[in-house]
Amino acid sequence: MKSSYTFKVILRRALALHLVALCLWTQEASAAPQRVISTSPAITEILFALGAGDRVVGVTDFCSYPKSACRLPSIGGPLNPSRETWISLKPDLIIHQADSEAIHDHAKILGIPTLTVSVSNLESILTTTQTIADSLHTPKAGQQLVQQLKAGIDHYQSRLDSQTPKQVLLLLGDSNDPARDLYAVGKGTFLDELLTVAGGENVLSSNMAKYPKISKEFIISKSPEIIIEVGPMSKLSEVELKKRRNDWGRFSTIRAVQNNHIYFISADHILIPGPRLLSSIDKLTRTIHPSLFSASSHLKQGKVSP
Repeated sequence: MKSSYTFKVILRRALALHLVALCLWTQEASAAPQRVISTSPAITEILFALGAGDRVVGVTDFCSYPKSACRLPSIGGPLNPSRETWISLKPDLIIHQADSEAIHDHAKILGIPTLTVSVSNLESILTTTQTIADSLHTPKAGQQLVQQLKAGIDHYQSRLDSQTPKQVLLLLGDSNDPARDLYAVGKGTFLDELLTVAGGENVLSSNMAKYPKISKEFIISKSPEIIIEVGPMSKLSEVELKKRRNDWGRFSTIRAVQNNHIYFISADHILIPGPRLLSSIDKLTRTIHPSLFSASSHLKQGKVSP
């Protein structure tokens, strides 16, 4: 009888301790993350744009904006993350993109909570911005940032409604020899959406790859009105720019060559699907429809992140 009573007491105490532990775990799980690791430049920029930079404890080798993010510990790259660094940083959340399987698997092994997001197009960027804000328990900051981005996009779209879209070939990377095959931006991509908002019409067809390699013969056959090369490697001196345009001169049948409409946008953020997308749209719009930004034009630059 006594042993039965003792067992019941022990069982009750054990259940009570279990309930206490469960409550503490639930409270901890529902608490706002305070030590966050970002695994891509876009995620890092979203976190800082939301005002949550003070919660970021780690970034990747490729995160270069804002400057304060560059001073944070690096966890390596998406394909070779350092689990040792993760452990030392003691994160309570790792945010990664849907295609970062290695990061997800490593975090699961270590028991670190994760948040999977996507930034493949404009819609997903806006959704991800709000999702990250919600996960940090700062939904209002997310709503404000999303509204700012939407208003900026609408600003350019409404002003460009009366303009005829210009046929544009958008190139990636270093095209220091136009005679060789180049990589272009295909339809259905983030950059293609920015191009459309900016009043351009992608000369690539929808049945091509997202970032296809194209030949000079293809470019000649399409004869785009404008050729734009984007990316950090497009930052050239005036001498280099002149030489590059002269190199294109050998393909005189292309309309962009005939009218000297070959441009280079070196801003690194144009390749990052994050909150600085309004600045990217502005640069593209100024390149494609420069007349709209003349002194007599009513089109002004929308509010953008630097």
